[in-house]
Amino acid sequence: MNRIFRYAGQAAVYAAAAAIIGYFSQAPAYRAFPEDTARIRLSFQHGGERLVDCRRRTSAEIAKLAPNMRKPMDCQRERVPLYVELTIDGTVRYQRTLPPTGLSGDGPSKVYERIDIPAGPHRLDLRLRDSKRETGFDYEKTFTMSLADNESIAIDFRSEAGGFIIR
Repeated sequence: MNRIFRYAGQAAVYAAAAAIIGYFSQAPAYRAFPEDTARIRLSFQHGGERLVDCRRRTSAEIAKLAPNMRKPMDCQRERVPLYVELTIDGTVRYQRTLPPTGLSGDGPSKVYERIDIPAGPHRLDLRLRDSKRETGFDYEKTFTMSLADNESIAIDFRSEAGGFIIR
């Protein structure tokens, strides 16, 4: 008789756990961000140009080096920081100077920023400077789009693809 009560109790506990899991799998409704809102994610990594230009070694300099070190070009590792700007509908929403990563300052600069905006039509102006110039931008792109409620887009950067990409 004890085994019957034990199995019945075990079945009741399992049924209660299944009911709780079933309820929370359906309710309350989960929203990633507030109602009537869309999300823009600016996320990429990119290395700027070298801080110091490479120079060609002379034959005498190459001869002085160990055989495994004989490269014709002498290049410093450090890179320039990136300057990134995102304007949404004429308002600057992201503006940063991103230093290069790595112990020697030779790695790519990285950005990850989430920006919540009202759903609807928007104009996005993206600009990036990855060179030694003091003013202006090396890459500029404008997108006009209509974002739906709860829509999320990602902005990536690929220099070989011509600049900014929306996914």
